[in-house]
Amino acid sequence: MPPDLNLRISPRTVQRETVDKLRLAIFSGLFQPGSRLIESQLCTQLGISRPSLREALRSLEAERLIEIVPNRGPSIPSLTWEVATAIYEVRELLEVEAAGRCASRISPEQLRELDKSLSAFEEAASSNDSLAQVMTAADFYSIILANCGNPILEEVHRGLVARISFFRGRSMSLDGRAQSSLAEMKEIYESIAAGDEKAARKASKNHLLKAKAAAKMSMDSAT
Repeated sequence: MPPDLNLRISPRTVQRETVDKLRLAIFSGLFQPGSRLIESQLCTQLGISRPSLREALRSLEAERLIEIVPNRGPSIPSLTWEVATAIYEVRELLEVEAAGRCASRISPEQLRELDKSLSAFEEAASSNDSLAQVMTAADFYSIILANCGNPILEEVHRGLVARISFFRGRSMSLDGRAQSSLAEMKEIYESIAAGDEKAARKASKNHLLKAKAAAKMSMDSAT
């Protein structure tokens, strides 16, 4: 082995992996809204120290995926329809505009990447992998946002991705929703591929309205 090759894993790598795993656990519904997170149990499950865990929890708190209350510890925020409505309203403002702008700006290479992300979502929908559905749908929209020609719009949306994925997971939990989402996302893709800004905006808005309705049904059934 070359003497200058350092294989030590840095604390930052441990923290990043911890954040990723906890984020996925939240998206998948392993931790239910309103439930407390017991630090000692998480340390054992993740095989990490308490300081590393607390650094990860602070990152998740910044993403609004958990809340840390003094003398009570971390917990998953309770879902309210008011919060969900606000998220979907902002999504409509950002994603509908991004889809329209993307239709007139995306390069052939990036269009192929968008097609690949759609295929990945289709595979996740076919295999009924709810977590993969959430992540591949996020990838699909991240490509659209990255090609909308407005870095501020993309930046604002990126700050909401974690909470969008949280509610997307609830929406996708309904029977048949993943296949419906696939059809809606294909319509968005086809409009963008055709360079039709108006159709892309319409398809994106239609997708969001149906996703919002599905999320409402999922949340109502959980109460």
